[in-house]
Amino acid sequence: MNDSPTPQLASSSIGVPLSILDLATVRAEDGPGAIAQTFSASVELARAAQEWGFHRYWFAEHHNMSTIASSATAVLIGHVAGKTSRIRVGAGGIMLPNHSPLVIAEQFGTLETLYPGRIDLGLGRAPGGDGAMLRALRRSREDADRFPADVAELQAFLGPQQADQEVTATPGAGTEVPLYILGSSLFGAQLAAAMGLPYAFASHFAPAALVDAVETYRRDYRASARHPEPYVIAALNVFAADTEQAAGELYRAALRDMIARLARPGVSLSGADAEALLETPGGRRVQEMLRYAAIGSPEGGERGTLHEQVDSFARLARADEVIVVSNTPTAAQRFRSYELLAAALGLGA
Repeated sequence: MNDSPTPQLASSSIGVPLSILDLATVRAEDGPGAIAQTFSASVELARAAQEWGFHRYWFAEHHNMSTIASSATAVLIGHVAGKTSRIRVGAGGIMLPNHSPLVIAEQFGTLETLYPGRIDLGLGRAPGGDGAMLRALRRSREDADRFPADVAELQAFLGPQQADQEVTATPGAGTEVPLYILGSSLFGAQLAAAMGLPYAFASHFAPAALVDAVETYRRDYRASARHPEPYVIAALNVFAADTEQAAGELYRAALRDMIARLARPGVSLSGADAEALLETPGGRRVQEMLRYAAIGSPEGGERGTLHEQVDSFARLARADEVIVVSNTPTAAQRFRSYELLAAALGLGA
């Protein structure tokens, strides 16, 4: 068991804490041991993020995707929590329609018992995969319709045991693992507001509804015992490098990777072919998906400094916290991107 005290909110020069969403990217150039190297890189980054002053380190549930290795999300959270000592570790998020609320309560109750005060449980309504994946999970798209009821059931399993309760999550009952509602539309904002829970918006790939969703959430928020005030986490892409040119190249590489995955799943495209696709209407939609991105170097450039870009985004999103994603071609570039960001925003200072 880890007896570390509950970590406090890390400071930054923009006045809100920063956290990391790790997509657990599997890189083909790493060869047969690519997935093991992905996990090693996550541990290395989480340890460094803890020292740099990031507040949380989250993984997201995905299935049937050869480039993302966070499918067994709770297992990976436990692995990283065990290799760190202070930083919060959690799910951003668990796709609850894929699971029984009882099983998730038991999994995260176990994690909270092992790493008290350090575990977060973000909950999403999307399946995190396609129809074939849902059939393999013995689930259907209609399961998402139960999401509000499933969240309430999960919350009850993690709360104090009731005298008339027929089923108890063991571990789980009484752990009060913090819950967060994830979303990319007004639905999640409305649910989080109605339940009095913190809200995390996926603006790193679905930027269109950010402003409206946050406005809806803050306007309609109903205070709860654990959360008397609304709390917004907004996601931002970050591409930081030692020069402006190198940072811009990281951004273009992310665009090429995204258009290749969306246009021709499972088919490798040359850089030139991907660049050509980016000039099509579909490519412009991909560029819109990465609308919210901080791109730059310590010196700054036409886009402004990293500090200015992240601060501008946090103000636009009315965010209480910013969670950043850096999807780069190599793990070393990702590590350096976060290192430069931490320095630029004075994390932990």
